[in-house]
Amino acid sequence: MGERNKTGLILTGGGARAAYQVGVLAAVSSILTEAGWAPEHNPFDIICGTSAGAINATALACRADNFSEGVQKLLQVWEHVGAEQVYRADSLGVLRSGAKWLSLLSFGWLLRKWRAHPPNALLDNTPLVTLLHRLLDFPRLDTALANGDLHALAVTASSYTAGYHITFYQTAADIAPWRRMQRFSLQTQIGIEHLLASSAIPLIFPATPIYCEGRREYFGDGSMRQLAPISPAIHLGASKVLVVGAGRLAEPPPDQTEFARYPTVAQIAGHAMSSIFLDSLAVDIERLNRVNLTLSVLTEEQKARTALRPIEMLIISPSQRLDEIASRHVGNLPRPIRALLGGIGATEVRGAALASYLLFEASYTCELIRLGRDDTFARRADVLAFFGKQQNAGQTLEYALRNNG
Repeated sequence: MGERNKTGLILTGGGARAAYQVGVLAAVSSILTEAGWAPEHNPFDIICGTSAGAINATALACRADNFSEGVQKLLQVWEHVGAEQVYRADSLGVLRSGAKWLSLLSFGWLLRKWRAHPPNALLDNTPLVTLLHRLLDFPRLDTALANGDLHALAVTASSYTAGYHITFYQTAADIAPWRRMQRFSLQTQIGIEHLLASSAIPLIFPATPIYCEGRREYFGDGSMRQLAPISPAIHLGASKVLVVGAGRLAEPPPDQTEFARYPTVAQIAGHAMSSIFLDSLAVDIERLNRVNLTLSVLTEEQKARTALRPIEMLIISPSQRLDEIASRHVGNLPRPIRALLGGIGATEVRGAALASYLLFEASYTCELIRLGRDDTFARRADVLAFFGKQQNAGQTLEYALRNNG
């Protein structure tokens, strides 16, 4: 890929919300193909992912030699996903993890028999290991990096043990690791354990042990303490980035016609999840926009004296509230999971934000994929401009016919 300007892809966290990213990628693939881009050509030199976005990022990176195939593989998985493929959803599994865990939180001082082997999280995500082995092809990733089909892959996780945020990256290029306050990077061979760690939603899924610089540490979701989600792509050499969010970056004010009720546990948990998964991305985008604006008014001499450089960004995020979409599909969760979540209010409309992260059911993920497609096709001109293509009249007419029957 030489020294030309490099394009990065940022896939953020959000559990089941990450299905939206697949719709965006499918639409990008279609738009570029219609514009004359070879379907197999990978438009992204650098792919970075966090949480469930790390899984999507790695699956795409494993097929960097054929971008269209990579997108189709993700579609195949997300369009047919079921909760039981990600976590134990049967009655016994829920009793062993969720019910036991909630009971221990409430009555732990009474339940001394569990002190030796306490449950680690609300849900047991061991089925995810099988899904990841089916989805990923790590030898193919190594080949793609060696052949130059991909410049770098990065996934992020948060160390419960040491309290810092870490970016694990894999590349065939000579890229020195970077270090910032409470966050640093480590070049390594990315594997299943890094994805389990990056996608371990706090309290929901158990932490994952990873040997890091010679010592074992326990890691959780990479969205925690992620102060600058876009920075790994920049450190790895990107001059422009496509950022795909997993939630609306700016919510309209709520309807105040009704008196507010005291929030349920699920409502509070959903609010906490949103602060973990969404807020840091919005702040980082705002920060980069300020940097770009500052650089635009500097002279060339002044620019030469700073390490900062302008970063072109295209941001695509949901046009609808994903928790409202989730509230329509909660009933499709397996009965034991509905019972578990219902006990904390997550099956109610106002508590659906929590459910939106755990709703690994095809009815929900397919609707998110459709939304991702629609939102991206609505930005067709922006997508083509980002990749240096122009929209012709035929493509504009085709899009209008497609969306107006």
